[in-house]
Amino acid sequence: MTILQAIILGLVQGLTEFLPVSSSAHLALAPWLLGWRDPGLAFDVALHLGTLVAVAWYFRRDWIELTQAAFTLLRTRQVRSVADRRVLYLVAASIPAGLGGVLLKDYAETVFRHPAITASMLILLGVILWIVDRAAGTVRSLDDLSARDAWLIGLAQVCALVPGVSRSGSTMTAARALGFERGAAARFSFLMSLPIITAAVVFKLPDVLRDAGALGPLLAGIAAAAVSSWLAITVLLRFVSRNSFGVFAVYRVVLGVVVLWLLYARGVPTA
Repeated sequence: MTILQAIILGLVQGLTEFLPVSSSAHLALAPWLLGWRDPGLAFDVALHLGTLVAVAWYFRRDWIELTQAAFTLLRTRQVRSVADRRVLYLVAASIPAGLGGVLLKDYAETVFRHPAITASMLILLGVILWIVDRAAGTVRSLDDLSARDAWLIGLAQVCALVPGVSRSGSTMTAARALGFERGAAARFSFLMSLPIITAAVVFKLPDVLRDAGALGPLLAGIAAAAVSSWLAITVLLRFVSRNSFGVFAVYRVVLGVVVLWLLYARGVPTA
């Protein structure tokens, strides 16, 4: 892989990770559409290191508060504040995805990456996102989050192991279905991303580093992902404060249809 290819994939990863359009779908489809060798799931996960830096920096005040709350919980073993509860809820929301990643690891690296599956999930979750976003109320803020809410949103995150579903898309859709306002749904989704992305990077990065020749392109891709991730977070939080998720739903459906058409035109088996 060249440095330019890595930068392009890093930009794709960063711009799509926090939008409900599935970064894994775009990373799986980009090499296929451009005729490049698929760098594989390990490289895709490594690019998340840039995403990790972006979300940690953007929400640094939140993470300082949550870290302090975590130490307080360990010391007192009592839940006294909203921050204390939020720490526990983030842990609860991360458990399902962690278990799913271990149990479905082999499928996520092979079967789930087929373009037909990716395209189908883009369309399906696009329709679900549009329906839920239009039907859901907007009466709940992030302070209203309960343990049940966190667990259900965490379960939705497991679906993102299939490219095309979207981690942010599935968690935001679940939060909207539970009645959270769009800004709260997006913010909790972003906060949820740090623990699961950290675990994925720690688990997969050694696989990439074994190939010393890939270090230059990898670093370039990570840097591109960090900058574009920060931009995506900034834009999305401002956008959803005034608009619905409808534009993302439409984009998902259109992209999915285009990919299915290309599969048919190229004679690629869809099953």
